[in-house]
Amino acid sequence: MKPADAVETIQREMTVFARRARAAAGRMHPELSLVSYTLLGHLEESGGCRATDLAAHYALDKSTVSRQVAALERAGLIERRPDTEDQRVLVLHLTEAGRRILAQVTESRRAAFRERLADWPAEDLARFADYLARYNAGPAPGRHDQGRATRPQDQGRATRTHD
Repeated sequence: MKPADAVETIQREMTVFARRARAAAGRMHPELSLVSYTLLGHLEESGGCRATDLAAHYALDKSTVSRQVAALERAGLIERRPDTEDQRVLVLHLTEAGRRILAQVTESRRAAFRERLADWPAEDLARFADYLARYNAGPAPGRHDQGRATRPQDQGRATRTHD
C-alpha cells in the first residue's frame, strides 16, 4: 500500500472509530455524551480544575465547555468549590455520583473493548497499543504544543484512558 493510500485508510478508519465511540457513549449512559465523559475523566485525573483549564486542555471554545459543565452540574455529576489557594477561583470537582457514573461507564467501555479485541493475538494488541500511543503523543496538526508528550503533567507517567 502506498503511503498516501495508507494515510487515507487511517483517516477513514479513525472517523469510523470516532462515530462508534460517540454512539457507544450514548448507549452506555444516555445523559452522558462522549465530551461529557471525557471532561469527567479529566476532572478525575487532575483532581479538579477550572472550566477555562478544561477549554485550554481540549482546545475547545469556552462556551462549549460552559454548556457541558452546566449540564454536568444539573445532573449532579460535578460541583464548583472555591480554590484552596485563591478563594475567588472556582474549581470543578466530581461529586460522588459523578465518580460512580464515570466508573460504570469506564468499565462498560473497557468491557466493550475487551470483547471486540478478544480474538486478537497478543502481539497485535501490543503493536496496536504502541501505534495508538505513538500517534496520540505527537502534536496535533498546526498545534505543536498540544501533543501529549509535550504537556508537563504527562511527562514521565503512563497515560490513563477512559475507554
